[in-house]
Amino acid sequence: MNQKKFKVALVDDHGLLRDALATLINTFEEFSVIASLPNGHELIKMLTDGMKPDLILLDLNMPVLDGFETARFLFNSYPEINILILTMYDSEIALIRLLQVGVKGFLKKDTHPIELRAALNAVAEKGFYYSHDTTGKLANLFQKDPNDNSLIQRSMLSEKELEFLRLASTDLTYKEIAAALKITPRTIDGYRDALFDKLDVKSRVGLAIYAVKNGIVTF
Repeated sequence: MNQKKFKVALVDDHGLLRDALATLINTFEEFSVIASLPNGHELIKMLTDGMKPDLILLDLNMPVLDGFETARFLFNSYPEINILILTMYDSEIALIRLLQVGVKGFLKKDTHPIELRAALNAVAEKGFYYSHDTTGKLANLFQKDPNDNSLIQRSMLSEKELEFLRLASTDLTYKEIAAALKITPRTIDGYRDALFDKLDVKSRVGLAIYAVKNGIVTF
């Protein structure tokens, strides 16, 4: 009996990795790679042109439009397409942020081909895939202390807080950040001090390190 070939789109800014993944995935009889794209903008163009995959293997760390923003767009505009994130960022907070925008599974970039195939099948057929490692991280988040939800609260950053973190990780001054966000410098001071407390950091460098570790800022 012939199995359905699920259509896969690959989105990663590294051409060699995309080519290698496409070659590998095309050896799996259940799947066929129909597109290999360098960023989220190219993916959106493909979708608006009418070409739709069954699932997308999406890199988190990309220029132009990163995996998080791409996943959020897909969640709002194409919720029927399943997303499997390929990432090196596997902190609890990064995972929760991605779950909030409809990501159906996570894979580390150093995963074994056998696990890649299992993950693709799980997402295509069941709608989700979480490795033991991912499940353990999320369980650990909720089990550290039933009376302490600080980690969960830290993952629930507002859009303004997230944008401030991204801008605070650049060389813009706080005054320039205030202008970019169209808010007053005093409000920026409030965001900064609140995030110092919420994220348990003491400086702008600490904010930037936090943003990078949790996939909020990518380079």
